[in-house]
Amino acid sequence: MADNSNSKTTLEDLARLAGVSISTVSRALNDQPPISTRTKHRIWALARDHNYPFRDSMPTAPIGAEGSIVIVTPHMRGRPLPLSHPFFLELLASIGEAARARSCDFTVSHVAPASLDDLVVATSTSRASGVIFLGQSMLHEEFNQLADTNARFVVWGAHMPGQRYRSIGSDNLLGGRRATLHLARLGRKAILFLGGSDPEARQRSRGYLDALEECGLEADPKLITPVEFELESAEAAVGRLLRRGIAFDGIVAASDLIALGAIRALRRAGISVPGDVSVVGYDDMLLSRLSTPALSTIRQDTLLAGQALVASILDPGLDSSPGYLPTELIVRESCGG
Repeated sequence: MADNSNSKTTLEDLARLAGVSISTVSRALNDQPPISTRTKHRIWALARDHNYPFRDSMPTAPIGAEGSIVIVTPHMRGRPLPLSHPFFLELLASIGEAARARSCDFTVSHVAPASLDDLVVATSTSRASGVIFLGQSMLHEEFNQLADTNARFVVWGAHMPGQRYRSIGSDNLLGGRRATLHLARLGRKAILFLGGSDPEARQRSRGYLDALEECGLEADPKLITPVEFELESAEAAVGRLLRRGIAFDGIVAASDLIALGAIRALRRAGISVPGDVSVVGYDDMLLSRLSTPALSTIRQDTLLAGQALVASILDPGLDSSPGYLPTELIVRESCGG
């Protein structure tokens, strides 16, 4: 039975009871990697049994993990990226599965960095093994400066010119090009692009423009429409285009959620998808497979993404070169072929 009578147990007492050095006890109580999990468990049990107040010095993650990762979402357009966004929920789940497979814990931080100082705080004020940032927002140069410190981090997002930090993401230029070429092969001539100002959407827009030029189609400024990374924003934008009488027969959307918002606006106006307008999204969320019509899209494999992001934190020796996910066109009902 545990002896709870002594509340003045010292590190020396625990070291004597465990038969190890004082430094080993100290490292074990702080969950430091050099101490084996078995030894940690034994010392933690002794500390609990003898009322040693060690929990204040423990990491915030549950004890016994082989590592811990903090997930941070930077500010986007002046506010934190909503964690309820379906794609990021799927990405979070994939990171969690990959972390669990590595006996690693992960925490989603309340912090939403908007400056270099915020990034430094996010990477230096916890005992985590490293930080995964879900998106760059407009902090590319700040991430480059962070890369000059000893912070261990990786970014989910686009590979940018002059980048000195590691990122994991799809080839956005290729993805935008493939989506547009597919619609052009189906005979669509007036192809609308819907996307925001984030780095990924800008690169997908460049792929769209490259494909139009390749097919001999004119790039009409009226058919490049900025929208937020939200279903409602896309629905409203397409509704405005229809009221203005802007004609289009295809849509390349910078995300599946944007594509689904566009389809809602088209159906509300009595326009057939894919009969009158073919639509291709980007992400391949679960919702895209369950929608009516099922959404054609460019797949970003979140399972591979989670594994690559976690490995970037836990595996030593990885350089700062970008990790590219396969870019695959998934043809379903919304494009008609």
